[in-house]
Amino acid sequence: MGLSSFTCSAIRNIFEVSRRFAIGPDDVLSCISCLRGLGFSESTVVNVLEAFPMVIMMDEDRIHDKIRFLMDTGIEKDGVDRIFRLFPSLMAFEVGHKMKPLFDEFEDLGFSLDVVRREVLRDPRVLGMEVGELSQCLKMLRTLKCRAPIKESIFRIGAFRAGYELKLRVDCLRKYGLTYRDAFTVLWKEPRAVVYEIVDIEKKIEFLLHTMKFDVLCLVQVPEYLGVNFEKKIVPRYNVIEYLRSSGGLGDEVGLRGLIKPSRLRFYNLYVKPYPECEKLYGRYAGNCEVKNRHPVGMWKLFKPQKLSESKEDIKNIKSFMDSIT
Repeated sequence: MGLSSFTCSAIRNIFEVSRRFAIGPDDVLSCISCLRGLGFSESTVVNVLEAFPMVIMMDEDRIHDKIRFLMDTGIEKDGVDRIFRLFPSLMAFEVGHKMKPLFDEFEDLGFSLDVVRREVLRDPRVLGMEVGELSQCLKMLRTLKCRAPIKESIFRIGAFRAGYELKLRVDCLRKYGLTYRDAFTVLWKEPRAVVYEIVDIEKKIEFLLHTMKFDVLCLVQVPEYLGVNFEKKIVPRYNVIEYLRSSGGLGDEVGLRGLIKPSRLRFYNLYVKPYPECEKLYGRYAGNCEVKNRHPVGMWKLFKPQKLSESKEDIKNIKSFMDSIT
């Protein structure tokens, strides 16, 4: 086929489509020749055949329309090749039904073509969003009720990318079984998760499901789980509770809320301090549970009433008063 970097999955996909639709080798070769003739690199052609083998049934005009649409937005030919190489599923999208309405939405949201072009080149998966999805994500982010530093961290990368990053985290939660509505609810209640890396969120969810044996719906009830530190809080606390459960030292069962919500001092006093053997399981965080003074040392002196000196005449008057009432 004139391609040196063919993958096994691409070859298998071509055979399956060819068998299903009775397509001959000449048609496959014609499609590959068409893609190369339109300026796609060899690696891009292989990626497209692997992700969307139905391309061998498309005519040249439909493929050319997608290229022309992207180039009309100001993207150079090399940029178009990179977009299809990184997001080959874009070949399945129609210009009139998907790509143009999506760009119209970006414009309606107030994003300039320069901003959209920059974000598309940075991550071509942006073009995989459904129409209306970015609008919903931005609406949720702008109504967040959280501390100002968290909101500033979310929008530091720009409104467009902030909405897209939220979309990626919604997709991550949905991958584990949450509904679209529940995923938005979790992230609205725990906006810190929006600034965390997806790989860290996945690690927490995997630990929740496979090690802690909780249901993914627990995240809807305790979204704070995604906002706490995995190594410093989740793992040490789980190790303590699991040890107490296995040794019979745990009275009532501790759910996810009881594991995450208590402060460090309260958790230490409840489950670590009464059991010296848990000190090692709780690790170096056990030593950080002392109660800290709310005021600097010596501040109490400023609030202590000033002591007045007593003269002999004052003492005489006090004695006279006490004698008169007795």
